[in-house]
Amino acid sequence: MWIQIRTIDGKETRTIEDLSRLTKIESLRLKIQEIFNVNPEQQRLFYRGKQMEDGHTLYDYNVGLNDIVQLLIRSQAGDAPDSPVAPKDHPAPAEKLDNQPSTSTRPFLIDPGIGVFKINELVDCRDTSIGAWFEACIDNVTRTAKGQSSNNKASTAGKVGRPSKRTNGKVEIVLSSVLNSDSGLGAGYPENGVVEMCGGNVRPRARTLLRWDQLTVGQVVMVNYNIEIPEERGFWFDAEITSLNEISRTNKEVRVKILLGGPGNVIPDCKLLFLDEIYQIEKTGAPSLSTADGQFKRKSGPECKHCKADPDSECRFCSCCVCGGKQDAHMQLLCDECNMAFHIYCLNPPLSTIPDDEDWYCPTCKNDTSEVVKAGEKLKASKKKAKMPSAHTESQRDWGKGMACVGRTKECTIVPSNHYGPVPGIPVGTTWKFRVQVSEAGVHRPHVGGIHGRSNDGSYSLVLAGGFEDEVDRGDEFTYTGSGGRDLSGNKRIGEHSFDQTLTHYNRALALNCDAPLNDKDGAESRNWRAGKPVRVVRSSKGRRISKYAPEEGNRYDGIYKVVKYWPEIGKCGFLVWRYLLRRDDVEPAPWTPEGLERIQKLGLTVQVKEGEEDKPMEVTEEQPQSNGSQKTPKDKETAVPPAKRQKMEEAFQLTEQQQSLIEQDQPNKKNWDEAMGHLKEGPNFLWKVEQTFMCVCCQELAYQPITTICAHNVCKACLQRSFRAEVYTCPACRHDLGKDYVMVLNKTLQLLLDQFFPGYSKGR
Repeated sequence: MWIQIRTIDGKETRTIEDLSRLTKIESLRLKIQEIFNVNPEQQRLFYRGKQMEDGHTLYDYNVGLNDIVQLLIRSQAGDAPDSPVAPKDHPAPAEKLDNQPSTSTRPFLIDPGIGVFKINELVDCRDTSIGAWFEACIDNVTRTAKGQSSNNKASTAGKVGRPSKRTNGKVEIVLSSVLNSDSGLGAGYPENGVVEMCGGNVRPRARTLLRWDQLTVGQVVMVNYNIEIPEERGFWFDAEITSLNEISRTNKEVRVKILLGGPGNVIPDCKLLFLDEIYQIEKTGAPSLSTADGQFKRKSGPECKHCKADPDSECRFCSCCVCGGKQDAHMQLLCDECNMAFHIYCLNPPLSTIPDDEDWYCPTCKNDTSEVVKAGEKLKASKKKAKMPSAHTESQRDWGKGMACVGRTKECTIVPSNHYGPVPGIPVGTTWKFRVQVSEAGVHRPHVGGIHGRSNDGSYSLVLAGGFEDEVDRGDEFTYTGSGGRDLSGNKRIGEHSFDQTLTHYNRALALNCDAPLNDKDGAESRNWRAGKPVRVVRSSKGRRISKYAPEEGNRYDGIYKVVKYWPEIGKCGFLVWRYLLRRDDVEPAPWTPEGLERIQKLGLTVQVKEGEEDKPMEVTEEQPQSNGSQKTPKDKETAVPPAKRQKMEEAFQLTEQQQSLIEQDQPNKKNWDEAMGHLKEGPNFLWKVEQTFMCVCCQELAYQPITTICAHNVCKACLQRSFRAEVYTCPACRHDLGKDYVMVLNKTLQLLLDQFFPGYSKGR
């Protein structure tokens, strides 16, 4: 097993080999010290958001094969930086003119002696981040600090009617009202906080409502508009009227261009919802207003869009989410996570007083502190791992080094797990170094088991690994021994025969592949062996001790076999075992024949290794010949050619006449097929290219019941329907607007082609 160690800055990544899932973290630190030259005391290791602590193993943190562990190097004790010094050029906060209380509570106007605004004047101020105007009251006026440009972004974001003489000072305001944050736009504004603003973003409070006959095209006015949800009330923006349409006496339409402040920063063609709330923009010199003249408040949406702020109706959105009552507001707690309110007496269990904690979380949002693993703490005991056999064994064997323990890093989705017959894109002769790779390719799914199947369906694949010495392998025909009969309790991988095998479970599944009625006493022989269900056969290099047809290294896919007959007999072990005779029935040549070897050369098939292992340097070691043939002899080693230096020959993928005709008919995908046809000479790689070309962007699998959009992208019908149900009417690949009334037409030609190239892929979709 190997993993990758990457520094926290991502600049260096190294591979650490010869690990086990039972490797201790302190042992891992020593290996890291050898490679990175970092003392274990300076190492902080992180994996999936957890800091790895000594005393645990890689298995405890579920570290998988070729996973990345991040390394943060602690600084030396003497390298700690000094305390930061506050910058000298930091501007001092603006001082108040006097020590009087906030002037927002006093209705009279005070002339500050600079600028054109008066203290306590009611104004509108613009939030430059969204371009909306909010009601405010001036709290103080000061001069612009030295070195602060008056024409920066804050002061020039909107120059609607702003003369240059107003940029010689900045205005400090207090927000007296913020529009309903229920629209999702104003949740971050303080209700009574002082905000410092430049004069260019402040103007006299709008006070004059315009009638229909006072509106003209090209006029700039203040309107209410919701950018995100145009059907609801939103914020107040400057807008230029682009069209006035009087359909009838009571039906009028106004379309405007929303001005967000910056040059060219506009939203065109916006239809207004509130035609009786169009305000005239007040120019410089307009009479100053104070609270003594009235509030001059513009309408805003209700505080709650569910109950419309009705004080007599219960509402679980703006009031207690348990009882819905609006009484005892001073006894309500607001959850800092979900923002829902709770009466302290509605909680379970109820509280007697308001807690003093700054943050409070409701029972649903509160995390169980006993389950939280903080930095530097040990992992919590896992109940699931405590029940595993490995937790109770007294054996000192390191079982964590086996490749079957690392788990799959990917899964075959091109065919379902209960697929009979060959897997598309996997030619006969394909060899993998590890069994887990065979599982990832979908040829034989179990990591350890020899038979893959279901007792009520049949067997899909098996591995011939020479587990029984009395098995006979003749290449095109072999006898296979069923599973069972051994005590594998606990965490055992192998064991001696101790009881008879029965025709159940996987043995029964393999017997169902025979073209004969099931007989669990005497066995059966097929009437027509070719009519039986196909079984994918993988030969393992472990079988070299009993078979010359097994590969010298790894696990090789040898094609399709059929069950000829099965029968019970007493094996050499002295117990009853079930035997199966399987015979090859595949159009592709066997990999040990001259034709098969030539085809393997043409396809350039070599032993496939796990991702991350191909980057390891090749080490030449002396190998001793063994009688069982499981290792290379010196002669083999001398003649062996590194995979990278082998001459790769090509065998073109053969298209049938029907497939060629269907490709010509699929005109909407002509460009895609032209690109894929360029890989025909690469043999099985053509199928890989077709899979990548016609992969659905939503589910990331080969498109099933494909819909070819007008922008030449292919999406599963179910995926596109799910997108439309979410009111997303654009192409998932390029966001081209398809329209709400888009008619989904199934591309039957493409579906036929994909069914022929990938038989069985649509099963279970």
